[in-house]
Amino acid sequence: DFLFFWGAVFLITTTLVALLKKENKELTPMKEETKGITDTYRLLFSIIKMPAVLTFCLLILTAKVGFSAADAVTGLKLVEEGVPKEHLALLAVPMVPLQIILPLLISKYTAGPKPLNTFYKAMPFRLLLGLEFAFLVWWTPKVKHDGEFPVCYYSVVLLSYALHQITLYSMYVAIMAFNAKVSDPLIGGTYMTLLNTVSNLGGNWPSTVALWLVDPLTVKECAGAQNQTCGTTVAAEV
Repeated sequence: DFLFFWGAVFLITTTLVALLKKENKELTPMKEETKGITDTYRLLFSIIKMPAVLTFCLLILTAKVGFSAADAVTGLKLVEEGVPKEHLALLAVPMVPLQIILPLLISKYTAGPKPLNTFYKAMPFRLLLGLEFAFLVWWTPKVKHDGEFPVCYYSVVLLSYALHQITLYSMYVAIMAFNAKVSDPLIGGTYMTLLNTVSNLGGNWPSTVALWLVDPLTVKECAGAQNQTCGTTVAAEV
């Protein structure tokens, strides 16, 4: 029902945009410098060779390493500790209005000449929330009683997720605003696509590495088997 409702909303709104939104024909569209796919990649290569762009790409490729583990693994660890998946899914529902409102509020602070200031200010808070998520995972089995969790526990999880969304969207909107600001209007689509692609990669590769490192970095003990380690999959099976 949830998916059906939002699917209907999506279809209706996009149809209304297609029917009612008119292009401004008075403005003459600027001619793009590229003519084909080969020219586009040559242009991308020339853009990325610029020292400022290269430095910025290195920044956004590595900026999210500090909170990749907290973002990627926290939910999985909570499920592993016994929190029902459907309860975590329900906690995502109150986040939807917050996710709609946050970009509107944050855009006021990223509309100025230095949109990345919001990015820098949000980063330490997001790093601290990574520690808070680690505490949450440690605390989870301690509040579990007869396979159930109290309402106060879910309140803490919801508040943690809400604070996390604020820091996440502060960084996301700031980086998007900066990309839009620095992109050359003549090749705006190509320029922004390059920067946004690098930004997306900067968020995805650390999460992938974090998930891959979960098993090797997890300390395991064998119950009822002396002098036997469970550090590897094979040893655990034995």
